[in-house]
Amino acid sequence: MKRLAKPRDARVREAAQGRPEAIDGRPVEAVRESWLVEDRWWTPKPVRRRYWEVVTADGRNIVVYRDLVEGGWFAQR
Repeated sequence: MKRLAKPRDARVREAAQGRPEAIDGRPVEAVRESWLVEDRWWTPKPVRRRYWEVVTADGRNIVVYRDLVEGGWFAQR
């Protein structure tokens, strides 16, 4: 069984509606996609996250999410 990579903390500067403008100091050139994940709402630890797939100015493709329950930004590979 293969484990998924653990999310890491990310420094994100936000624009309007929470859209990432910069991630870890890298300016965001384009937003490819955004989606909302809501799961485990029936449990004591629900998951609610807004994901963003972006392309940075240096050409990196990065997926970050904001934890809408506990707060904070995270990057995931």
